[in-house]
Amino acid sequence: MSFDLSFYGWERLLSGERQKPYYAPLMSALETAYASAIPVYPPRPLLTEALRLTPPDRVKCVILGQDPYHEPGQAHGLSFSVPEGMSLPPSLRNIYKELSGDLGAEPPPGGDLTRWAEQGVLLLNTTLSVYAHAAGSHRAFGWQPFTDAVISAAASLPQSVVFLLWGADAGKKAALIGGEERHLILRSAHPSPLSAYRGFFGSRPFSRCNDFLTAHGETPIRWV
Repeated sequence: MSFDLSFYGWERLLSGERQKPYYAPLMSALETAYASAIPVYPPRPLLTEALRLTPPDRVKCVILGQDPYHEPGQAHGLSFSVPEGMSLPPSLRNIYKELSGDLGAEPPPGGDLTRWAEQGVLLLNTTLSVYAHAAGSHRAFGWQPFTDAVISAAASLPQSVVFLLWGADAGKKAALIGGEERHLILRSAHPSPLSAYRGFFGSRPFSRCNDFLTAHGETPIRWV
């Protein structure tokens, strides 16, 4: 198993990852997982959906999640997002609550964030796969070097990018970004029910992102 990233536009930035020691074991672990009797999420064709929908030349903002939702029908390759028709997970409900408070607008009724991705919001999980009903079950596969490389690649792009780092784990990725004179890094608490009241609510990430993009000559994101 290997990723074909050539048609995503990421190949130039990530092709060197195939030669690194972690890559072959990661691909082997994924091959074994998808061949097993235990369901793996997201479905295999959607594993790199975030990269497909948001090619490098369109990246304006990066939102980092942890690992995919692990219940049937939820994960479709975009952090925090669920397909239309699915109930909103708690973290996404809180994201929408902050969105409404920040922008003074009603959030969308559904949880599919594809419209964000198509506008340049890279919705990247730091682990891209998971076994059904087992949160964090693929974190030992070796995803971190690969997704760290994606974050570093996004930080190397010629355009200025907003990085929304929600929670302690995402906040640690700031070291991969650097260039705060060129990019905007917004760190806050995670939107989960356990931490949203500790600094996520009131952080105004959506308006601050758009203010930065506008100041740098970019079209703002239509969040609602």
